[in-house]
Amino acid sequence: MCAAVCKADGVTEFKAQNLTGARFEESTLRDAVFQDVDLSGSYFDDVDLSGTTIRNARLVDVSLDGDISNLTVWGIDVVPLVDAELNRLYPGRERMRPTDADGYREAWDLLEQLWSETVTKARRLPPELLHESVDGEWSFIETLRHLVFATDAWVRRAVLGVPEPWHPLDLPHDEMHDTPPVPRDRGARPSLDEVLELRTDRMTTVRSLLADLTDDQLTEQTMPVPGPGYPASESYLVRRCLGTILGEEFEHRRYAERDLATLKARTVGAES
Repeated sequence: MCAAVCKADGVTEFKAQNLTGARFEESTLRDAVFQDVDLSGSYFDDVDLSGTTIRNARLVDVSLDGDISNLTVWGIDVVPLVDAELNRLYPGRERMRPTDADGYREAWDLLEQLWSETVTKARRLPPELLHESVDGEWSFIETLRHLVFATDAWVRRAVLGVPEPWHPLDLPHDEMHDTPPVPRDRGARPSLDEVLELRTDRMTTVRSLLADLTDDQLTEQTMPVPGPGYPASESYLVRRCLGTILGEEFEHRRYAERDLATLKARTVGAES
């Protein structure tokens, strides 16, 4: 056995190597084979594991989230089971996949109500904590900025056809490469009121769009928007664009609630 980096039939092989702490960024490991390999403590972020097979593994204390479908454990597709449990834990989640225009309007009504409750909780915290990250996730302010970006991208650009709908405070997802003219200012520290003014404007745009939405429009394709930006200048199913917004709004609100609870606990601990 070669206890080093070897080449076999043009394929790089790492055998008996200690790669503890190694970083793989913007790399392709497609069709790679991991055999008798220690991956304990590894961190996978924004990875494509489609078609991956894992056998004879020890999956203990493992956290997994993302776009997951057709995940079988011991021969059983566990995604429907997890999906049902998430719906139980987070009432209203099942309404984020509407099948008609009325369903989209009802989902948006619920989202506005939920976010109003979340913002009320945020206002009870010291303003500086709303810029604080919890476990490396976006701060509350950054979460709101990202939702402004999501609306600009999938509603104002993709559906309404505005080529450059961006506001300087828009915050794209971290995995997205810089795509001028889309802004990305991670150093900005706007106040809660400043971001909420933007949020109110964008949420009003969505509400106005949904007010006139018909079932037939959901199955239509958008017109490609000229010029660079995000999403790419392509045609998209209207249902997909609006569904993306519902998912973004619900899931990021769930994350925000989780992190606000952590921040609140910190303040209580500091006072005691």
